[in-house]
Amino acid sequence: DGQLIAACEEERFRRIKHWAGFPSEAIAWCLKEGGITLADVDCVAINSDPKASFAKRLAYLALQRPSPSLILDRLANRKKRQSVEEELAANFPGQRFNGKVERVGHHLSHMASAFLVSPFEEALAVSVDGFGDFASAGWGMGKGSTLNVDGHVWFPHSLGVFYQGLTQYLGFPHYGDEYKVMGLAPYGELKYLEKMRKIVLLQNDGTYRINLSLFRHHREKVAYEWQGGSPHVGLLFNDAMEDLLGPARKKDEPLEQYHRDMARSIQAMFEEAYFHLLNTLHGRYGCDTLTLAGGCAMNSVANGKVFRQTPYKRMYVQSAAGDAGGAIGAAAIAWFGANVGHESSAAPVALQGDTVSRPYIMEHAYCGPHAGNDEIAALLAEKADALRAANCQIEHITDEKTLCARTAEKVVDGQVIGWFQGELEWGPRALGNRSIVCDPRRADMKDILNSKIKRRESFRPFAPSVQQEHVGDWFEESGDVPFMMSVYQIREERRASLPAVTHVDGSGRLQSVYKQTNQRYWQLIEAFRELTGVPMVLNTSFNENEPVVCRPEEALACFLRTQMDVLVLGDYFIWRTTQPNTEF
Repeated sequence: DGQLIAACEEERFRRIKHWAGFPSEAIAWCLKEGGITLADVDCVAINSDPKASFAKRLAYLALQRPSPSLILDRLANRKKRQSVEEELAANFPGQRFNGKVERVGHHLSHMASAFLVSPFEEALAVSVDGFGDFASAGWGMGKGSTLNVDGHVWFPHSLGVFYQGLTQYLGFPHYGDEYKVMGLAPYGELKYLEKMRKIVLLQNDGTYRINLSLFRHHREKVAYEWQGGSPHVGLLFNDAMEDLLGPARKKDEPLEQYHRDMARSIQAMFEEAYFHLLNTLHGRYGCDTLTLAGGCAMNSVANGKVFRQTPYKRMYVQSAAGDAGGAIGAAAIAWFGANVGHESSAAPVALQGDTVSRPYIMEHAYCGPHAGNDEIAALLAEKADALRAANCQIEHITDEKTLCARTAEKVVDGQVIGWFQGELEWGPRALGNRSIVCDPRRADMKDILNSKIKRRESFRPFAPSVQQEHVGDWFEESGDVPFMMSVYQIREERRASLPAVTHVDGSGRLQSVYKQTNQRYWQLIEAFRELTGVPMVLNTSFNENEPVVCRPEEALACFLRTQMDVLVLGDYFIWRTTQPNTEF
């Protein structure tokens, strides 16, 4: 009836970051959560349409004549995307799928994933990505339950390819490493923007092109491994890029000031092209409300500057803005296509924005697997020997306020807390249900976290979770950021009191926490505020170089193998009487 029932990425079940391949485990969980079998499903919607832009593809082949290996590779990929019915039959034997498969254009899916679940009745919807269905960006107006794509940036030009290619140039080769460039950029100076402008070329119509003489993806076969494991993308830039910028950094080479300056320049060029597009579209449509999606909408640093660099007054970015979120967008397009104009028992809703004519607004991201206290109790009983060996004590605290107060006291003491509650978050950010929580006031907390658990680059910042009603008192902007998708400047007079969450440029990638959407997490922060006067905690994802923990057994395993001090598992408060003798 237009409601989101369940959403989870395959990586959370497979325990391999960014796992790529047919998402059989996620599908099985969604069916179980919905109380149905595959035979009950009317429609499976896919955020890709192999038939989209067919004329554009033919024209490109005729004019550019890429290598035969590239053409064969693309045809093979297209064939794989057309085998959904066969994949379902192979992965769910005995469950006959009687419905239809609806293939929705990639950028329409992205745009729908933001607009059709947004709190706005009318908005400009924009998707900026790497590539999908032969395009790297799309835009159009959304009104009520209708959404149209009015324009694209076409292959081979892509802001996502620019950023990913330059991320590789800086020696960060893994899929998804772009956030490392964002974290590194504030440590550099803006020295190479003119060179960046030779790579990304802004156009008079608001779009952008990339200097194709510096890239490989449009003429050669670039290795893409997307099946049955962690994805891998081959080198996107060519030798001419190194002629322009100098030798690329190898993965294990030290980071020099040159690399920091380059990261700053890459981010600045990204923002220049991003805002060039957004400002041009504002002038064209005259709409002050914006919804953003696509992999490039994960650039929280740029998102945090939208209100400063453009005329938009309101903005919504979905919690899974990248390709995963396209699943929700495709499903929404399919549902509205089948049900608009028909009777529905779902009433219009009003939350943080307008009163909208759509039956569902995504005001929180808690859509994934959950565990009750009975399941947790059974796990703790099963692991009793391991807990005793680790010198752990367990207390069952059924009063929420007492549980939160006890946890807040440990946070104030400088301890590292694993916080596992309710439904798993949809998207890459831990938003208070699968989080590690610490004191944002401690200058040494970054080092403590990195030595005890995270073991990641020292230049990467940690995020503050802030009670929404106090955001404006601590940050220069006070917009809604429920999904940690924008970086704002912390007020200058507040920065010294928040060293653990204040980045080198005075910013913080905040999450605004609402009492009505996460009562327990808000109550934890409230307990910390009552003790310290600070209405926020440091929040980082509950994991150790793996996907965010999904089930309680993964949370407990992470707790036991690291030097975490406390684990709050549902209503169970678990703490160590002595620290483990663990060497890292």
